[in-house]
Amino acid sequence: MNVTEMPSYDVVIVGAGLAGLTAALFAVRHGHSTLVLESFVPGGHLVNIGKIEDFPGFPTGVAGYELCPSVQEQAANQGAEFRMAEVRDVEAQDPYWVIIANEGRYRAKGLIIAAGSHAKKLGVVGETKFRGKGVSHCASCDGPLFRDRTVGVVGGGDSALQEALTLADYASQVILFHRREAFTAQHIFQKRVLGHSKIAVRYNVAVEEILGDGGVSGVRACDLATGQQTQVELAGLFIYVGLEPNTKFLNGVVPLDSDGRIPTDVWMRTERPGVFAAGDIRRDSPAQAITSAGDGAVAAIAAHHYIKQRAWPDPALT
Repeated sequence: MNVTEMPSYDVVIVGAGLAGLTAALFAVRHGHSTLVLESFVPGGHLVNIGKIEDFPGFPTGVAGYELCPSVQEQAANQGAEFRMAEVRDVEAQDPYWVIIANEGRYRAKGLIIAAGSHAKKLGVVGETKFRGKGVSHCASCDGPLFRDRTVGVVGGGDSALQEALTLADYASQVILFHRREAFTAQHIFQKRVLGHSKIAVRYNVAVEEILGDGGVSGVRACDLATGQQTQVELAGLFIYVGLEPNTKFLNGVVPLDSDGRIPTDVWMRTERPGVFAAGDIRRDSPAQAITSAGDGAVAAIAAHHYIKQRAWPDPALT
């Protein structure tokens, strides 16, 4: 594409999770041409959650697959553009930023990185082999496949406990494996899990291998206190052991911390002028729906101030 033909926007947002969607809403409301690029389903991980109970304004909770499309529609109605595209690289073209996607290039005055994270692998034998054959990261998607059967969940945070509760609606039993002595999840999720007749909790236990032939038949688990190993029969295993940020496409454009996340200040500004980060891709993010939305709003407002304070040459001449 000739440089003069490159579409130019005030703000380009990479990622259409709740952080990116909220950033788009606030960017257009501040009068900026705004493009959102997303390679997956808008809404990110939240679209798989059947009930979000801690997002303000919804007394009985709201499904992620309802909340996120609503925010997208709200942003689109006010002028934001959305395109399905995989961002592969970002380049500086002072004072602009060029975002390189699989289907084209886009120039931006301000770039908001809200690409989110992907589920972290457990890193054991059988995990890759049985992905989609009993190994899953989505209880609301795959839970009905295990009706009246025994399944396992690995993890101890909000996602693990919330998904264990979802699976309990379908499975005959849910075995929750956690390698520590206590959960890190919200108290309300812990209370529900520990009081649920169909959920059995195994603390200080690590899943070390996923067993099976054509599909998952069980796991090999190790008691970390005694070293004793046992085989547990399961029809499926749901893994929620954390998230890894989607930052590989940045290729050194902004500094990353040791976990691969983007350091920002309180205005979501990175060390590179005109580049902002929002949501669980940034360092120290609480990784909650409400904080991601807040990050998106702050990043868009910060981008607005940045754009207004600079003089911008004709993009065709740069």
